[in-house]
Amino acid sequence: MDLETVHGRAEVTLDEAAGPVAFLLVLTHGSNGGVDAPDLLAVRETALGLGGAVARVLQPFRRAGRRSPGSAARQDEAWLEVVAALGRRWPDVPLVQGGRSNGARVACRTAAKAGARGVLALAFPLHPPGRPERSRAGELRAAGTEVLVVNGDRDPFGVPDPADATCVHVLPGERHDLGRNPAAVGAAAEPWLRRWASSDA
Repeated sequence: MDLETVHGRAEVTLDEAAGPVAFLLVLTHGSNGGVDAPDLLAVRETALGLGGAVARVLQPFRRAGRRSPGSAARQDEAWLEVVAALGRRWPDVPLVQGGRSNGARVACRTAAKAGARGVLALAFPLHPPGRPERSRAGELRAAGTEVLVVNGDRDPFGVPDPADATCVHVLPGERHDLGRNPAAVGAAAEPWLRRWASSDA
């Protein structure tokens, strides 16, 4: 399904488990990727197994064929429009949002405005490779809600400090793509997502 935003058209792929929807998980990609990244698909399967509805969002810049996301402000504005539209479809369930790499940054920056109950940050790019002084840990701290980070211990973009998020799960042997064992990414997210599937979440 396509959704128009002030910065172009986003493409949303929806998956919904049978029965009542327990929570809505909205996921997006990295700067150069798409919504079929192995880690995103693994998390989708986990969420569906817990009774969630999953929306994977191809952001306007990627749908238009661009590799650069442009300014954070433009990206965040478009994201908030998409999330608001999806929230109207499932108004009475917890909203959890997330993404991989640049998408994880978007999810952190917009969590408070979106009303997200939690953020799932996959391969959060803590700093540009080789530039630890340019830390983006402030985006994790400013999310204003619970944040689960899943990173690989060989990620050249760094690994966030546990003090900067609710939980940091580090997968041995994984690099930035989290592609060595995607099932482990889904398994890492499962206990946290299960909380939103409970009736008192």
